[in-house]
Amino acid sequence: MKSNVTLKIEEDLLREARVLAAEEGSSISALLADRLEQAVHQRRGYDQARRNAVARLRSGFDLRWTPIRSRGELHER
Repeated sequence: MKSNVTLKIEEDLLREARVLAAEEGSSISALLADRLEQAVHQRRGYDQARRNAVARLRSGFDLRWTPIRSRGELHER
């Protein structure tokens, strides 16, 4: 289901938007709907990537660290 939205923009911007829509062979409404959809999908992708990164940080990484040996252990012959 689609809903109507009222938008207030400057005349100069509206004129440029009409030109842009015409160049892309669409209406201003379709142009704006497409751009908004892209912005929402991009935001969702960013949020998902952020959640994944935080989850990896919380689970930690295996760096295969071993404790430093003492001076005596290093110089045993």
